[in-house]
Amino acid sequence: MSEQEILNSIPSHVAPPPSGQTGFPGYLTDSEKSALEQLKLMLEAEGYVERTDDSTLLRFLRARKFDIMLAKKMYEDCEKWRKEFGTNTILTDFNYEEKPIVAKFYPQYYHKTDIDGRPIYIEELGAVNITQMYKITTQERMLKNLVWEYESFAKYRLPACSRKAGVLIETSCTILDLKGISITAASQVLSYVREASYIGQNYYPERMGKFYLINAPFGFSTAFRLFKPFLDPVTVSKIFILGSSYKKDLLKQIPAENLPTKFGGTSEVSEEDGGLYLSDIGPWRDPQYIGPEGEAPRAAHI
Repeated sequence: MSEQEILNSIPSHVAPPPSGQTGFPGYLTDSEKSALEQLKLMLEAEGYVERTDDSTLLRFLRARKFDIMLAKKMYEDCEKWRKEFGTNTILTDFNYEEKPIVAKFYPQYYHKTDIDGRPIYIEELGAVNITQMYKITTQERMLKNLVWEYESFAKYRLPACSRKAGVLIETSCTILDLKGISITAASQVLSYVREASYIGQNYYPERMGKFYLINAPFGFSTAFRLFKPFLDPVTVSKIFILGSSYKKDLLKQIPAENLPTKFGGTSEVSEEDGGLYLSDIGPWRDPQYIGPEGEAPRAAHI
């Protein structure tokens, strides 16, 4: 099964971007088309053949404001990292067998889709018990699992979601729950979060669609407002910082039947099906939307 076969089986255009934005598959200006063509020719001349499709290269170009040379460097750095980290084969040669236990100490999971058809990714950072977790896993294995999930997201989740939505889906909708987070827990998990953010920003650019921080502690949004001027306005427009009354905002973006009951929706999963943390329900499990890539592998057997 080739990369091209999967690309041929999914829509090639995204839904119309908000407020006249361009730079997306199907919505390019002449200069953006030209930049894409130039970047493609440069990379092909250097022997790159994988991950040179339009949507991938456009993500690198958008991340670097269509500066061709900066996008080229970012792409090359990413390919170098993929080789060194073992990313290209991680889906078959990494087995995170401790996942069912780790999930209890650091819940991170995918669950259904938002109104735009994006996979919903939920992380309960406030529930982290890093001391217990490091008795059964290591930060290195956690980061390998993170990359495993990114690869599975790109290869299996997004194609299935794109087929269901009828448009190209390139991003996720993330809910980061800070309920109960303590300064101690936050500082303990900081090293992992920092490494994870670095991987996301540099090697998986333009994957964030909407980002909801819920149960944010008092003073958090004030701190965010201070940082806002230093952040890219496009990024800022995707981030929503909400306190404990977040339900209304989440339900604007996520249908109630797709949002877990613990966050104010009506979606429940039985323990026999793996419960919320391990069931991994979404279009990527529905035969109707699974294409030549096959069904998404499970990070752990349930």
